[in-house]
Amino acid sequence: MKLLLTTILSVFLVTSAQAQNNLPFDVQTITSFDQPWALAFLPDGRMLVTERKGNLRIVSQDGTQSRPVGGMPDVDFGGQGGLGDVAIHPDFAENGVIYLSYAEGGTGGTRGAAVTMAVLNQTERGGYLTDAKVIWRQYPKVVGFGHYGHRLLFDDDGYLYISSGDRQKFTPAQDMQANLGKILRLNDDGSIPQDNPFVNYIDQNPLVDDEGVYDQIWSMGHRNPLGIAIDLKGQLWNIEMGPQGGDELNRVVRGGNYGYPVVSNGDHYDGREIPDHDTRPEFRKPAAWWTPVISPGHLMLYSGDRFSDWRGDLLVAGLSSQAIVRIEINGENAREAERYPMGARIRSIVQGPTGDLWVLEDEDEDSLGRLLRLAPKD
Repeated sequence: MKLLLTTILSVFLVTSAQAQNNLPFDVQTITSFDQPWALAFLPDGRMLVTERKGNLRIVSQDGTQSRPVGGMPDVDFGGQGGLGDVAIHPDFAENGVIYLSYAEGGTGGTRGAAVTMAVLNQTERGGYLTDAKVIWRQYPKVVGFGHYGHRLLFDDDGYLYISSGDRQKFTPAQDMQANLGKILRLNDDGSIPQDNPFVNYIDQNPLVDDEGVYDQIWSMGHRNPLGIAIDLKGQLWNIEMGPQGGDELNRVVRGGNYGYPVVSNGDHYDGREIPDHDTRPEFRKPAAWWTPVISPGHLMLYSGDRFSDWRGDLLVAGLSSQAIVRIEINGENAREAERYPMGARIRSIVQGPTGDLWVLEDEDEDSLGRLLRLAPKD
């Protein structure tokens, strides 16, 4: 029996009306999308929003949507796959470059995530991409439709982090010649930073095939990392779905191994136990973990002033938990501080230019996924 977080979950079993009354923010519906997955703000305050079926739209804060952006890459839509994350280059105002992650088809029914960079040319009705270049691919491509990960994040030094899921294949997360189950660190053009932890791996392991992808790797032993964020001190964090139980938040360090699938605070779906992190001290333990799970879909660091008490906290978009989860961090430690029931699966959460929160709901069978704006109550 796995240990449970010391959270009394019954506190959060409230009706939708009660939840709305108790929330510390007002919720405004802006517009809706067909299976939205991610959003990013442009310098002028408009947003880029991805839809899993392959559309990218430019959206004003009043909800006005452009036509789909042209010149998009071919997207392998199905299962958990499709068009994923979007990020803008740190120098977007000068170069117009954006980054998109997506599921890409391969030979023999295989597929994997890819990341392309391209120039966004904006027009009155939307825009189109030019000079597209694929800068990263999951290796190897495998069969199946799950655990792509493929979140994107730039740090203040201009390095691009990519989260890569294990594709539900378990062992690649510990395989140095696969980039599945890893967090990767690249230069903005897809080249390898020479201070990555495993750049000299081939010199130290001469029997390893030199066609590996070890030089991309920043950390390993991850399952399905669907959120990455950098705190106010420059520390990288990731949040990932565990198996049956054991969703975890990790303080990600250079070259760190977080143990999956050798250890987890959850178990296999078929009932087989996985040893806890405590049994294998050579692997890094999560800073916080959840059983029952919250099913994290996204992670962000709040740095604004509108929710002043939250400055420096992490916010998690909860899917099965249908909530926004606020996490307080203190050095290497982290704890769930509060949970805000939203009454819908939350896919993504981003801080807007003025410090309000912009939230994408996951689409369900009965409705489109809404874009919400959360502002502090007066």
